[in-house]
Amino acid sequence: MTKGLIIVISAPSGAGKTTIYRELLSRMPGAVFSVSVTTRKSRKGEVDGRDYFFISEKKFRRMVSGGQLAEWARVHGHYYGTPKKQLRDAVSSGRDIVLDIDVQGGRKIRKQYLSGVFIFILPPSLKALEHRLRNRGQDDEQTIRVRLENARKEISYITDYDYLVINDKLNEAVEQARSIITAEHARISRLKNEISGFKKAQAGNA
Repeated sequence: MTKGLIIVISAPSGAGKTTIYRELLSRMPGAVFSVSVTTRKSRKGEVDGRDYFFISEKKFRRMVSGGQLAEWARVHGHYYGTPKKQLRDAVSSGRDIVLDIDVQGGRKIRKQYLSGVFIFILPPSLKALEHRLRNRGQDDEQTIRVRLENARKEISYITDYDYLVINDKLNEAVEQARSIITAEHARISRLKNEISGFKKAQAGNA
């Protein structure tokens, strides 16, 4: 059985990453989303096990010390992390698993999972990003400025990723990301068992 792929998607806030990965999952039967663990309290509408696994700080620390997390970070006073078991179970069962994480987390995953697929999402320009941040009406002026500055820093890590998808038109961006994943499944280096079986069958028929 062909192994599943670990697919990391990162982007500056406002680039449309969440919309893209949700659309991807709807168009990729069998693919799953990597649900992070966090020590923060759940917000209205969030469901444990679907949006996050909400755990205590004590349990989170045990997971860190036990080597159970592929990556973790402290953000705004709370801990977030990616359980290794989720990645292992998905890959071994032949299911692709999509991770929605920032560039720091992406770099940590890259060091451990060299066969992962790393996709960076960008808007057409920083001006377009600013326009989207202002239009969604979620942030005050200071927060918008911080997000734009963070975007500039995150873009500097783009060479740590394999692919760049420009999110100008949503459907085209989603299809481009899906094409990348389809191509990765056909990569020769991932199909050694299939190729070996083909060669054996060919030898047997000689």
